[in-house]
Amino acid sequence: MGDAVLTTSATITCPHGGQGSIASPSQSAAQADSAICTEDDQVTIAGCPFTIGPNPSPCMSVQWKTSSTACTADGTAILTISSEGLCMSPANAPQGPVQLSPAQTSVTAT
Repeated sequence: MGDAVLTTSATITCPHGGQGSIASPSQSAAQADSAICTEDDQVTIAGCPFTIGPNPSPCMSVQWKTSSTACTADGTAILTISSEGLCMSPANAPQGPVQLSPAQTSVTAT
């Protein structure tokens, strides 16, 4: 059985509690409860309180490492609840895995 497909309605958080959002998905052809997310979509994270010593180092974006192996939208691999991504600092340093929670579970993919 497949994993729930991520849409723009999914909850995306960094390991420190910052909230992620996909403002404009890179495709508009496929939808579940809202637009399906692909590995080309840019996630922006806001409100991350992470610091290194006295210096703020908030998570700002997500770099996707894995996506669906069998399903695409507009020719680009889609994201599922099993997709792996790293939250990145403003200096592009990895700061931990992104946490995903789907808004819908009726559409699945592998």
